[in-house]
Parts: sequence; C-alpha cells; structure tokens
Amino acid sequence: MQHLISYLIFLPLGAALLGLFVPSDKKNFFRLLALSVSILQVIVLLFIFQSYGATDTSFRLVEKTSWITMDVGTWGSFKAEYFVGLDGLSLSLVLLTVLVTLIAVIASWTIDKQVKGYFILFLLLNGAVIGSFCALDLLLFYLFFEFMLLPMYFLIGIWGGPRREYASVKFFLYTLLGSILILVVVIALYVSVKDPNGTSTNITHTFNMLYMRDPSNFIEGSLLHHTSGWILGPFSARLWAFLLLFIGFAIKLPMVPLHTWLPDAHVEAPTPVSVLLAALLLKIGGYGLLRLAYPVFPDGAVYFSWLVGLFGVISIIYGAMNALASKDLKRLIAYSSVSHMGFVLLGIASVTVEGISGAVYQMFSHGIISAMLFLLAGVISDRTHDRLIENYSGLSSKMPVYTGFIIVAFFASLGLPGFSGFIAEILTLLGAFSSQGVNNLLPVWMAIVATSGLLLSAAYYLWTIQRMFYGRFGYKGDNTITLSDLDRREYSTLLPLALLTICFGIFPQVLLDFINPFAEQIVRIVLDPDMLNP
Repeated sequence: MQHLISYLIFLPLGAALLGLFVPSDKKNFFRLLALSVSILQVIVLLFIFQSYGATDTSFRLVEKTSWITMDVGTWGSFKAEYFVGLDGLSLSLVLLTVLVTLIAVIASWTIDKQVKGYFILFLLLNGAVIGSFCALDLLLFYLFFEFMLLPMYFLIGIWGGPRREYASVKFFLYTLLGSILILVVVIALYVSVKDPNGTSTNITHTFNMLYMRDPSNFIEGSLLHHTSGWILGPFSARLWAFLLLFIGFAIKLPMVPLHTWLPDAHVEAPTPVSVLLAALLLKIGGYGLLRLAYPVFPDGAVYFSWLVGLFGVISIIYGAMNALASKDLKRLIAYSSVSHMGFVLLGIASVTVEGISGAVYQMFSHGIISAMLFLLAGVISDRTHDRLIENYSGLSSKMPVYTGFIIVAFFASLGLPGFSGFIAEILTLLGAFSSQGVNNLLPVWMAIVATSGLLLSAAYYLWTIQRMFYGRFGYKGDNTITLSDLDRREYSTLLPLALLTICFGIFPQVLLDFINPFAEQIVRIVLDPDMLNP
C-alpha cells in the first residue's frame, strides 16, 4: 500500500477545498463532509497498522519526493523534499489524532454558527496536525507547524466565549513567539547541514531531519558544527540552538511560566475546539523536543537536562496547585493539563528508556483523557451555561450516567491503576528515579517532588467530585433549568474514550511495542559519547 500517509494528510485538506465551492446554507453537508473524512481516515489508519510490520527503529511507509531544488550561488544548492514517514513516536500520535478528530466531529454536530467556516477550519487543522506528526523534512514540518496556528486562532476567536478575542490573540502571540524561535534554528540548521549525496565542490544544503542526526553531515566550520561550533556569549551556538528549540516547543506544550495562554484559550474555546487543543495541539511541543531538539542536539540535551527536568517538576506542582484553587471546571481541567505535561518534560529530561516511553505514553494517554474531560465539562456547560464548581451539588441524583463517566475520567487523569494515566505516570517516574543511577542527569529529589503532584491531582479531583456530585441536589443558578442526563450523541463521544483509557491501562504493551524501540534509539543517540561536546 503506497501513499497511505498522504491520504491521511490530504483527505481533510482536499475536503476543505471542496467545501469552499458549496453554499453556506448547506449546513448538514459540511457536518457530513467532516464526518466522512474522519471515517475514511480511520479506514486508512487500519491499512497503516496492517502494513506497518515489525516494531523496530526504522521509519515505515516512507514517501519521499523532490519538492524544491534550486541553485543559490555561493551557498551551494537548496533542497527541500516532501518527506514523510512513521515510527513509534509519530504512529502513536497519528492514532491519537485520527481517533480524537472523529470524536470532535461528532461533538461539533450542534455548532450552528457559520457552519461552513467552522468545518473548513476544522478540516484544515486536521490535516496540518497529521502533517506535523509525519514530516521528516524540517521545512515541511515547520510549514505544517505554522499552518496549525491560523485555524485554531479563528476557531477560538469566532466560535469562543465572551472573551474570545483576548484569548485568541494571546494564543496567537504566544505561539508566534515560539515559532520565531524555532525558525531561527531552522535557518541555522539549513546553513550548517549538507546532503551527503552532494559533491565536495557544490554543497547541497538540506532540511532532511534524519541527516541532521548524523554529526558527519554538518559542514565543517559551520555555525552548528560539533567540533568547531561558534561561541556566542556563555554558550556555544549549538547550546543556544537547543535552548531556542526548547523554549519554542515548551510554549506549545505548555510549560510554566509560558503556560498562561492555555487556561484562557480553554475557557473561551467551544467544547470541540478545547478537545482538539488539549488532546492534539499540546502534543506538538513534546513531539518537537523528541523529533528535533534531542536527536539533533544531544549535547544540549545532556547539558540542560537538569533545566528541562526542573521546569517539568515546577509545571507538575504549579499546575496542580492552580487546579486545586480553580473555581471554573474548565479552568481546573486546563491547569491539570499543564501539570500532566510536566510529566512529559520530566520523562524526556531523564533520557532513560522508561522515561522516554512514559513521556510518549503520557502524551497519548493525556490526549484521550483530556478529550473526555473537556467533553464532560461541555455537557454541563451546554445545559446551564455555568461552569462554576461551587454552584452545583448532588448532581449524581439527577445525572447518574454523567456522574459515572466523570468519575472514570477523573480517576484516569489522577493516575489510578487500571487506567492509561497510571501506566504513563509510573513509567515517567521510574525513568526519573533511575536517571541518577543510569546516566546521572537528574537528581532524585526531582522525582520525589514530582510524585507529590499525584497527591495534588487526587486532592483537586476528589474535591470536585465531592462538591459537585454528592450531597443534596442543588443548583445556585437559574432554577427553571432542567438537568437531564446524557443524550445519545454525548454518550457516543464519551463511551469510546472511556473504553480506550481502560483498554490502554490494562493492555499497555499494545502501544509500548511501537514506542519502546523509538525510546531506545533516542537514548542511544543522546548518550553516545561521540555526540557530546558542550
């Protein structure tokens, strides 16, 4: 089977183009178009798993063709390719993307404002996210990475809540700052890396990310060469490049103190957009660190491992404490995402197989659980237009099925055994604890402090359950509102997510068989002594 990855990327982009020629009043057409694309993507994904083959470190289903080639005079030749492929990292996140976008389409069925524009932007975002997770050419990755910015900006700014303009502009500015920092490194890598198939008299500069992993492909004497890298202030250019990438991707993750755009965006975004934002877009940050920053700049990864780990621990504790103090249910879930993404940073910083595998598993698990959490927050918000936790009590007597789902989601998110969140967090903490003995990169106290984040998670989730769902029923808002339990559409979006977090909690090896070879490869690349030259 050829071009399966391209089908995943260009099915939604082609459908968006088709939608431009359909009249705006055909609302059901756009809903059915988006649903059809998501179903077709699920079918393509099944073929991808069938064709993927053995689980090792090689890339599968690779598609590679020349895209841009030109002579740039004294700089040699310029070369960019349409180069995509899948390994354990990208496969797990593509699986997450296809599943979550299908759920988000169903959740978007009640959108009635500017339906054409909403679903066209939705489809564009779908294609851009999958393209980012599959691209192996740095220029292609950056274009997809940037392309995600505009659809999300408009989805928040047009279909969001009362402060949607503020939230969308804040999201745009933060993400744009991160993109600029990453662009600086993209340009520096372009002038420093050559295509090994070029000639000695005519160097061919390339954006091939796999070539960038090999130190022999850096041009001797160039800005980012391993042995003759330029010194800029206290650090070499390579260490500065790693820092710029780290900050750029940490904004997307998001990491404390670069996280403040996230709670505002979530609070104002409509429920399906919050689902996409939390489940998919945040993962681009962790993906970028593992795909680009760590394998291309292993010296920087080792030199700043303590810094990455420290910010991971700060994010875990700070996010959890803010969630504990949150009065708005959506804001609580947003801050819990900040806390859980801290575990991703901690696992990556450990540079152990357990830590890296845990970080990738956490991204996948958090995607499922956060999608479920925001859908649940949307259920109560749709009925009352009120998300204040203190205004509710005894909901279990009126909404028993809803209560059951929210208990599953809360317990999964706090890391209770039997759910996917437990597997992710235990692997991450094992990697952090073993780091000092394996590679001496992280002190044990970081792992100990991070463990306390689990206690804080239990505190804010159990407190929310006790306040909202137990005791005598009451609602402090409009007394004329009738609180009904889940309808069929809501049930159809929540049940698959609940089953997935349980299945991947009981059978984690199904996904770890793909993730572990990738984790082992990253550890080998980063800890190779020949690669380290801070």
